[in-house]
Amino acid sequence: MKYSPRIIDIENLDQVRTELKNIGVDPSALKIMTPKGVFRALKIKKLKPIAANILKQEMLSLGGEAAVAYGSINQSVRSTDVLIFGTSRQFLNLIEKLKLHNFDLPSLASEIEFSLRAYEANPKPIKVGNLKLEFGKRTYIMGVLNVTPDSFSDGGKFVRVDDAVSHAIQMIKDGADIIDVGGESTRPGAKSVTVKEELSRVIPVIEKLRKKTKIPISIDTTKAQVAKVAIRAGANMVNDISGLHFDKKLAKIAARHGVPVVLMHIQGRPRTMQARPHYEDLIGEILDYLCKGIKIAEAQGIYRENIIVDPGIGFGKTVEHNLGILRRLKELRSLGRPILIGTSRKSVIGKVLNLPVEERLEGGAATVTLSIANGADIIRVHDVKEMSRVAKMTDAVIRQ
Repeated sequence: MKYSPRIIDIENLDQVRTELKNIGVDPSALKIMTPKGVFRALKIKKLKPIAANILKQEMLSLGGEAAVAYGSINQSVRSTDVLIFGTSRQFLNLIEKLKLHNFDLPSLASEIEFSLRAYEANPKPIKVGNLKLEFGKRTYIMGVLNVTPDSFSDGGKFVRVDDAVSHAIQMIKDGADIIDVGGESTRPGAKSVTVKEELSRVIPVIEKLRKKTKIPISIDTTKAQVAKVAIRAGANMVNDISGLHFDKKLAKIAARHGVPVVLMHIQGRPRTMQARPHYEDLIGEILDYLCKGIKIAEAQGIYRENIIVDPGIGFGKTVEHNLGILRRLKELRSLGRPILIGTSRKSVIGKVLNLPVEERLEGGAATVTLSIANGADIIRVHDVKEMSRVAKMTDAVIRQ
């Protein structure tokens, strides 16, 4: 080909800026042209028709596009979702226009601005114990330590304290940045255990592990009392599969001790969550659930900067749901929080590849790679040595 035209795959403003510089664009034009090089599609839920109509007209006037429900124009519907399409420049101009209107559009403008900025930027660092997580520089590894007799992958292997601690030390040597200690199985169909039983499993391990290492320890629990005692024993972080929805007192405990929390999405509860998982809007419902968890956290005094989110692979999801989350994981970046993902050895891998738990390493590596490429900041894994290598190689390609 004489001129070699090709498609440039541009995802963010930094890439636009680099391409413009590479062809020698006048520096004074960079600020004007850069926001025109990134195209975004943004969804807004349940706007009143009058607000949706104003929004649509303003976006159209800027050269963008907006889609609303058919009944919006004559206000025959009570509310409508809205899809907006445009460049970053058009969105910036739209935000300024919406600030001049009534019908709660200035509030909407602020939310749109927050989502766009959050999607583009890396979350601010989080301090977990003596470790500073600097997101965007590399992927962090959370090693799984189940001290349970019935976890789906390694149940019964580490019920003895010495065995559990030795395994944790080995994971640290293999590259784990955080050790996640859990004393209650959350596999599909699992029955809950008492606070007393859960404490008897996790506290001796946390206490002994804390004496041997300064590495951050996470307590994987949904119970406030377990989190409270675990933090006193040396845990630096709370990982709650319910996203603070099961035990509302858990948020107060985390706030009181100033520890970061991981809020995960789950549909239902572990015992019944895989009965008939159903979603009308998979990512939308996950985002709504996580937003509610963030509100619970902030209401109890947890700083937003201390929150990590997890879409909950395998927790009330079918295989297609899980694959859809991996494809669209980047959409969670609009929350402005670091993303943790846990696919390690899970049934989605087993069902796709038709393999038992002990043969899911390669499939897990594929999901880890895709997760990092789609925005994951922390990966929660059993096979630390192998997955830390996968993450390091993926980082070399993805992170600039």
